[in-house]
Amino acid sequence: MANPTFPELARVFHRIGWLSFGGPAAQIALMHRECVEEHPWLTERQFLNALSFCMLLPGPEAMQLATYTGWRLKGIPGGLIAGGLFVLPGAFVIAALAMAYVTVGATPGVDAVLLGVKATVIVIVVQALVRLTRKGLTGGAMVALAGLAFVGIYVFSIPFPVIVAAAALFGYLTRRGETELPREEAASALPWHTIALWTTLWLLPLPLLWLSGATLFLDLAAFFAKLAIVTFGGAYAVLAYMSDVVVETNGWLTAGQMIDALGLAETTPGPLILVTQFVGMLTGYAAHGPVAAIAAGVLTLWMTFVPCFLWIFAFAGHVESLLARSRLQGALSAVTAAVVGVILNLSIWFAIHVLFTEVREAGALSVSVPVPATLDPHALLLVALAAVLMLVLKRGPVVTLAATGLAGGILGAM
Repeated sequence: MANPTFPELARVFHRIGWLSFGGPAAQIALMHRECVEEHPWLTERQFLNALSFCMLLPGPEAMQLATYTGWRLKGIPGGLIAGGLFVLPGAFVIAALAMAYVTVGATPGVDAVLLGVKATVIVIVVQALVRLTRKGLTGGAMVALAGLAFVGIYVFSIPFPVIVAAAALFGYLTRRGETELPREEAASALPWHTIALWTTLWLLPLPLLWLSGATLFLDLAAFFAKLAIVTFGGAYAVLAYMSDVVVETNGWLTAGQMIDALGLAETTPGPLILVTQFVGMLTGYAAHGPVAAIAAGVLTLWMTFVPCFLWIFAFAGHVESLLARSRLQGALSAVTAAVVGVILNLSIWFAIHVLFTEVREAGALSVSVPVPATLDPHALLLVALAAVLMLVLKRGPVVTLAATGLAGGILGAM
């Protein structure tokens, strides 16, 4: 296999970073073309093993795959280059969109366009739900687990981290058999000095913010640090949890702003979890203005993505041994099944807040239900348009977002 120079590695991943639209599947396919087919840097087996390894980790698997590729080729500096260049283009675009949103987002014309974006988000999440259902619900136990996860989060408001932990424990305990570990990897020690360094770098903002008395920024940093640990199953899996905390618990954003954040993040390159940067920037802007928005965006990026480098640099040398652990695979399968129920909850949450102008809490458990008389016909029409474009005509999310945004603007002007 060829070994690129640092400039070659940077050039390829800079291009990947700007072209990585369309979610994890498209991003992984793009990296495969660049790093296996166009440039013989990884073999097919190395690439697939790396992808399986990254799917075991919390966080965005595509960004971690980029980091792993850079690490394998050029060590930690290579991992920083590849992973950083995969994320930074999207981060710059998100920053520009967030600042534009807070300055012009309140006008009727922009709100009409954003209604089209929100309508598309519903279809995008439903599409992700269908795709994950086919992959994750492989038997009766997994179907039951998905159902329990949905009831737990939607009806009883059980926190997402608790659901993930319970599902992982169930999968670990019920999976039988353990493949023998590769001798050379089983005998090697973890790089504890690297783990200590990157853990310190990741969590350093917490004591500094506590000492400075910056309460809002401390709350942001603590929340997104916790979120980074439980992001199994992709960004959609944690959006319901994030939405609940950001909107219902902390009141940092409204439900409409949260949906706008996801819709605008869908239009940018890079991992969808960049939506955390958008959320942080809107929170900072609402509290202290534009400078705080930039600072909050940088803070959320740090708390979200530094742990991705930590996981790769700590465990990448043990790929084969991790993949050989049957019980670990069982835990991951159970978490994937539970994530189906969590994303179903997210689909319902998005749909009722987009399609209805009034949502109320009903019953002793305060379950969110829409008021039928407040159904928005424009929103319903835009959802139907998005469904036709994505599910029938097989158009991608960027094209669909552009079409429904334009249609929403036209309907708003009528």
